[in-house]
Amino acid sequence: MSPTYQIIDQYNLTISFLITLAWQMLGFAIAWTFKFDKVTDFTGGSNFFILALITLTTGGTYTARNIVASVLTMLWAARLAGFLLFRVLKTGSDTRFDDIRNHFFKFAGFWVGQIVWVWVVSLPVVILNSPAVSSPFRSGDPSFGKATDIIGIILFAIGLFWEAVGDIQKYMFKSSKPPKGKPCTKGLWYFSRHPPYFGEITLHWGLWLLCLTPTTNGALPKSAKSAQYAAILSPLFTMVLLLFASGLPTAEKPTAKKYFLMSYPSSSNSTSAGERGFSLPEAENDTWSNYKSYLKRTSIVIPFPPSLYARFPEWLKRSLLLDLPMFRFDEYKDGREAWEEERRKRGSA
Repeated sequence: MSPTYQIIDQYNLTISFLITLAWQMLGFAIAWTFKFDKVTDFTGGSNFFILALITLTTGGTYTARNIVASVLTMLWAARLAGFLLFRVLKTGSDTRFDDIRNHFFKFAGFWVGQIVWVWVVSLPVVILNSPAVSSPFRSGDPSFGKATDIIGIILFAIGLFWEAVGDIQKYMFKSSKPPKGKPCTKGLWYFSRHPPYFGEITLHWGLWLLCLTPTTNGALPKSAKSAQYAAILSPLFTMVLLLFASGLPTAEKPTAKKYFLMSYPSSSNSTSAGERGFSLPEAENDTWSNYKSYLKRTSIVIPFPPSLYARFPEWLKRSLLLDLPMFRFDEYKDGREAWEEERRKRGSA
């Protein structure tokens, strides 16, 4: 039996936060000093690996569940950090930081967000490996292979597949220099506009279920059970982040705007005023029309065959299937704003 260590608190919350804070501050210092994007995403992904490894080894409880949950977390973290590092090495910089790289507080704000992201999303495995949940001196730990173990691993495998394969397919699509005005519909992207988002959300639900087994099938104290249930913040935070913060809101409308301007460049003149203030001029090509057809037949996150998704009623798409009105590009309101923005850019050039 390996020795177990309680570091500051019995749930590993403080030590995991301090490790995350130190690792991210180091990354920020390098990125800010050298204006160097290549460490940013790698620092985030590798942080998950570090927390899973340290909490497993200091916990001293090497049951199958603790090992599997920690290894799966490290596998996901290594894949994510490795891919993002490879991508930024190929591109040379990350355009997300073009407007904030030289502004200390704005740039620091991103890193504060990354600290919160890493710490919250790591909660299931950090708490599972803690002395409060997995002490080798406590009896009653359920054997590996319970329903939550199996379902959790299956969900993790499905999620990792969709995230990893989706990332690779999108990278290969962009590298192939596709025709201008053509969205990616290769492989998994045929069934979803954002397969990596679906994958990441799914795998974190799987990890939480896997880590929850000592609570659902064991004899933990009430406080430990409460801590494990509270770790549901991990998949919930992932969903909120991808669906309402740094994911879909930064992808859907900006992408639609790009295709809209390909068909209706800002040099176009609007025709007579209509019901909504003005009417669109004649399109210069079919790019926007084709993109609208693509939106109607391709699910925003949850994978569906396009032939099936196209038949779903709009109310279902705009609610349960997450294609919310806030993600829709209004070709009148948003289109007019896009024209005005492009004209301002030309005027200041």
